[in-house]
Amino acid sequence: MRVLVAEDDAELAARLCAVLAEAGFSAEHSADGRDAEFRGATEAFDAAVLDLGLPGLDGIGVLHRWREQGLRLPVLVLTARGRFHDRLAGFNAGADDYLTKPFQLEEVVLRVRALIRRSAGHAHPVLRCGGLVLDLNAGRFALDGAPLSLTAQEARILHYFMHHPGRIIRRGELGEHVYEGGYDPDSNVIDVLLGRIRRKIGPGLLHTHRGQGFRLEAEV
Repeated sequence: MRVLVAEDDAELAARLCAVLAEAGFSAEHSADGRDAEFRGATEAFDAAVLDLGLPGLDGIGVLHRWREQGLRLPVLVLTARGRFHDRLAGFNAGADDYLTKPFQLEEVVLRVRALIRRSAGHAHPVLRCGGLVLDLNAGRFALDGAPLSLTAQEARILHYFMHHPGRIIRRGELGEHVYEGGYDPDSNVIDVLLGRIRRKIGPGLLHTHRGQGFRLEAEV
């Protein structure tokens, strides 16, 4: 799952990207409001962490432009402001959640996970597909009750499938939501990773639709 971190404080941005990456996200940084607005509108992100005090275009302006374009990207707003009218302005602009600085980095991870889960229509923090289980709060997979060992890239792909069960997902979409800085459509890395995932989760869950994409769904 790919997250845009729009924060002009370089040290805080680095810490946010590091903790999100450690939690299994692909985190990318933007230090300027205009750059953040453009990237959020033109690239495939699953969530954004947005500071209101960005240079170039402030966070409220970024949010207004995203929502005016119909972008439904879930957004967690960060700000040093703690006054009610500032929080209200953020929500009125289209924010989905709010954190006032200072905050615990781990809370950002929890809130981003919750935003992505809710945006995909999942009310419960535990996702299931047959014997495959993803505990979103812990960020861990299990298969038939036993912990499932996955590489970081395998986990990112399987996260995306678990958030969109039963839907055919094309190879390019997987690449856009898993890889930082873009995806080479001529690469076979997605096919290699899907092959590894199939061997680990067993038959009957991950299905190939030739010429269309792939679908995660338990056979009945």
